Amino acid sequence: METTGTPINGYAPDFELPGVDEEVHHLSRYLENYRAIAVIFMCNHCPYVKLYLNRLKELQADFQDRAVTLIGINANDANQYPEDSFENMKNFAFDNQLNFPYIRDVAQDVAESFGASKTPEVFLLDQDGRLRYKGLIDDNPDDPAAVQVSYLRTAIAQVLDSESVDPSQTEAIGCSIKWRS
Repeated sequence: METTGTPINGYAPDFELPGVDEEVHHLSRYLENYRAIAVIFMCNHCPYVKLYLNRLKELQADFQDRAVTLIGINANDANQYPEDSFENMKNFAFDNQLNFPYIRDVAQDVAESFGASKTPEVFLLDQDGRLRYKGLIDDNPDDPAAVQVSYLRTAIAQVLDSESVDPSQTEAIGCSIKWRS
């Protein structure tokens, strides 16, 4: 498998991107305040993102008191997919009551630097900004009750306990990121 983007244990690319909350979000500022940051490439229209939304909100709620945050990033080309426009991201965040930041990567540089290819795709960083896990949220997008392995939840716990993350990588399942042509 050819790997592009940030390797496991490599430093994640810093970013400075606009959020649906009208704030500018800097990865470096998150690293000052959080022990683990789960960057999730997502979008408004992907059915897999919709299947996982409640689980992502639950993860954020479960770990927020332990200095963990999720950050949703939408890198899809809104010219090809108007549903993923910044204005529609605001509506999506409001309608779904997101409890974590949702930010826009219009230039697609951040998605490319991370090596993201799918929505949803997770990149878990430790407080040093090193990539510790990438891939799936869990092993069953269709049925939360049938999940056998909660990859992201386990990886977050391992990072918080200063353990090595195992597995450190899984193959994300979902929609392709819609790159500009």
